[in-house]
This record gives sequence, structure tokens and C-alpha cells, in this order.
Amino acid sequence: MNEAGDFLAAMARGSEHRVAESRARLPAARLAGLVAAQPAPPALRLDARFDLIAELKLRSPALGVLAGSAGDLEQRVVAYARGGAAIVSVLTEPARFDGSLGHLERASAALAPHGVPTMRKDFLVDPYQLLEARAAGASGVLLIARMLSPARLDELVAAAAELGLFVLVEAFDAADIDAAARAGERWQGPAAAFLVGVNSRDLRTLEVVPERLAALAPRLPPGRPRVAESGLEAAGDAARLAAAGYTLALVGGALMAAPDPAALVRAMIEAGRAARVPA
Repeated sequence: MNEAGDFLAAMARGSEHRVAESRARLPAARLAGLVAAQPAPPALRLDARFDLIAELKLRSPALGVLAGSAGDLEQRVVAYARGGAAIVSVLTEPARFDGSLGHLERASAALAPHGVPTMRKDFLVDPYQLLEARAAGASGVLLIARMLSPARLDELVAAAAELGLFVLVEAFDAADIDAAARAGERWQGPAAAFLVGVNSRDLRTLEVVPERLAALAPRLPPGRPRVAESGLEAAGDAARLAAAGYTLALVGGALMAAPDPAALVRAMIEAGRAARVPA
């Protein structure tokens, strides 16, 4: 197994362990009952020109600690909303990203009055984790094509549609994109609620490979929102990738470091939309 596979395999094992512990505390049937009693989370609404997924993460393996604590979590995600973010992604993986489902629940509660949906970002391997996401107020989930068998990806995609969650299927190369496209053919939810993203970070070195985004853009399935992930730091990056055909960007590290995250969100959205509007 290569280093990238080792990383994802380790994350998958940790995720499976968390599922087992959570299921022992709260069986799936009881969790599903809690979900059924909840109101629907905010709906996904995307601008066809360009939108932003603003990410909340306290740490990453590539960048280290990004925030000392989650103490200002609510203020940060509301700043993202005020800047115009269409989605707020929340890391819930605890070992390498210092995340938790509690962060997702807090972010969802803070954003609900603003009508901004949250997305659970984690190394998801089991439909139980989609129930957890929905119970925490999320409107969507991220699924990593490379770490899931075709059958498991189909199972998770079907579970997401049944729960009314949008999905972002993340790809690293052409084979991943093909797997995402096949899963998308069986998607039973709204067409705009099945997003396909390209992550430009090399899992072996943790370095960003910017050219990957432009190179793979033509391979992305038509009729689906297209997400550029990792390495976007400024408005110019958003403009460049919008011009390459992406309709969203997922931005984390740059926003966590920004002194005025709302302003950076706003600037990136404006630049991306301007790049897609005919002169």
C-alpha cells in the first residue's frame, strides 16, 4: 500500500472505531428516531456562477495548529455567513484535526438563523455517521471516493439522499472522478445536491499541487456543481479556478488565518463570479 493509501486506511480504521463506540452508546434505531423528530436543516442554495464553502478546522496534518481552541467557533462561522459563504464545512475528525461532532452541532445552531447549511467533513465510512451528521444539524456530508469501495460509496450516497443530505464526493485523480460520476448516476436527490470536488493536496507529501485542479476540471461530470479544494488563499485563486470551470471553492487554512474572514470570503466570491461573467 502506498503512503496515500496508508494515510486514508489509518483514517478509515479510526473512523470505524469511532462508529463502533458511538453505536454502542446510541444504537442506530434510536439515533434515527432523534433525527426524525428534528426540523429540516437549512437548504442548499447555490449561485450557478460561483460560491464558497468556508471551512472551520482547528488543525491539519499539513499546516499544524490553525486555532488554539474552539472558543470563538460561533463568531467565526457567523463571519463566514456574513461574507456570503454558501456552505460552512466543519471538520469532525478528532485525532488529526482536533474536530468533534460538538463543533458541528454548535456551528449548525449558530448558522441556522442565517439560513446557511453546514457540511460534516470527516473520513466517513458508515451510514451511521450520516445519521450523526444530520442529528448535529448538518445539511450535507463529504465522502472521499478513494477510501470507499464502489458498493460502500453507493450505500453512503443512497443513505444521504434518503436523509435529505447533499453530498460532496472528493476526488484526487481521474479514477476517483470516474468513481464519483458513477455514484452520481445513481443519485436520487436533486441534481444540484450532488457535488464533485478535486482536492489538490498530495496525500503522500501533504503538498498542494495547484496544476491538478485545472488539469482535472475537464473530466468532472457535467451538470454537477464542481468544487476546487485545497491551496486557495486569495481572490485571484478563486478567479483562476472559476475561469477553469469550477463553480465552488472550499477554503479552510486561509480563512482560519485571515484577520477578517468575512472580507476574504466576500472577495473570493466576487472574484470568482466576475471571472465567469462574460465581458
